Amino acid sequence: MTRVDMKSPLTRRNFIRRSALGAGALAAARFFPAVDLLAEPPSRRLNCVQIGCGGRGMDHLEYFTTTAKENLLAIVDADEKRHATVKAWLEKKQVPTDKLKVFTDYRQMFDRLGGEIDAVFIATPNHHHALPAMLAMQRNIAVYCEKPLCHTIAEARALSELAARSKAAAQMGNQGHCEDGYRRLCEFIWGGVVGQITETHSWTDRANGGAGPRPKSQQPPAGMNWDSWIGPSPYREFHGDLHPHEWHGWYDFGNGSLGNMGCHVLDGVYWALKVQHPTAIVMEEVRDGTDERYPTGCRLRFDIPAREGLPALKAYWYDGLKRTAATDATGQNRTAQGRSRNQPPLLDELRKKYPDEEFDSSGTLYVGEKGILYTGTYGQRMHLLPMEKMQQIEQPPRTLPRPKNVMTDFLNAVREGRKDTAAPFEYGARLTEFTLLGNLAQKAGLGNKVEWDGAAMRVKTPGNLNDWVRRPSRPGWAT
Repeated sequence: MTRVDMKSPLTRRNFIRRSALGAGALAAARFFPAVDLLAEPPSRRLNCVQIGCGGRGMDHLEYFTTTAKENLLAIVDADEKRHATVKAWLEKKQVPTDKLKVFTDYRQMFDRLGGEIDAVFIATPNHHHALPAMLAMQRNIAVYCEKPLCHTIAEARALSELAARSKAAAQMGNQGHCEDGYRRLCEFIWGGVVGQITETHSWTDRANGGAGPRPKSQQPPAGMNWDSWIGPSPYREFHGDLHPHEWHGWYDFGNGSLGNMGCHVLDGVYWALKVQHPTAIVMEEVRDGTDERYPTGCRLRFDIPAREGLPALKAYWYDGLKRTAATDATGQNRTAQGRSRNQPPLLDELRKKYPDEEFDSSGTLYVGEKGILYTGTYGQRMHLLPMEKMQQIEQPPRTLPRPKNVMTDFLNAVREGRKDTAAPFEYGARLTEFTLLGNLAQKAGLGNKVEWDGAAMRVKTPGNLNDWVRRPSRPGWAT
């Protein structure tokens, strides 16, 4: 694909930005919700495109069509059944569909509509995150992409570099980063409330992986453009355990439980503790997994060197399921109480010590010299354990801004012609890279330490893992 000139002409989207700024109508954008600010004639609404129309894609559509009341120019999904589902949903919401354009391939969509688009929203499987984001930024179109920002570490670096050159806003869909919890966590840790932190424990009960061989090939479902769904990944015939959600568990398409939840749960670790590049990552425990599939449960350790006055840190990650004494004779890890979670032993101790405390199915513990902090899945309920201590300590000042929410923040930036957002690609790419390093340790296998040279974007040992840092795309789908 040819690269688009970054010097954009006076397109419709540039006209909207310039005229709005010239009128001074957007000076208060950061202080009012988008739904109030954007109550304008239809000709002034942003032209938006939704790429990927499954679960999170429908959340996007709900917000920018019915709350912010932007114009939905087109939808893209490899499954034509989703086109019909979206149209029916829009009609139920009384959103006009007579001019809506539909595509099964976003490359064709950009070729036909590139000059008309103000913003694209990406909620596809992970292997389709980087390319449409790049095609948008090359055209100076604003882009909102779900987490993780991409499928590989090399894509993360490339997206960050392109976002810096693009003239449009680029935001990762990491809602917790824009909410109060993680921002308050930063203020507590930077304010020294619990002293130096040398250990964190993060977990999720997601079990996005599997065991056993690839299922038998089948015909794709009616209406599925299978070649478009495969996209840049190595071609394979359709089979079960892939669509619409199980792709998370396959190396060729997803990033396992870590990719699914890591950018949410590890956001506080990475941000508040000023992590840059781990020097080593190792998988200390594993359940299931194959050469093609991620484990259904594991424990990872990230070794992070001293940085910016902070001591060396060991950040632990636990996901999915674990084998217990109650595992049945078939090897299925089910107990009388249901699936057995893989969580930090420290969490079990804290539950016994503080029986009134509530902990999410995903969360993080930050172990400091003077106490332990806790955050939920998206940073919510940030507090010192136990909760009553929050009334006994001196609260650090609030120094970080509090954006309205991740979607309003993005739409305001697009309308104002700003690039600065609350969760920009520059940060999202670094956080994504940090989480994807755990995938390298999963690929390396149990107990095999991955030594990482972050500055060079290279695995020092084992060297064969560099093939997973930068993976080739199928012809016609290169980033």
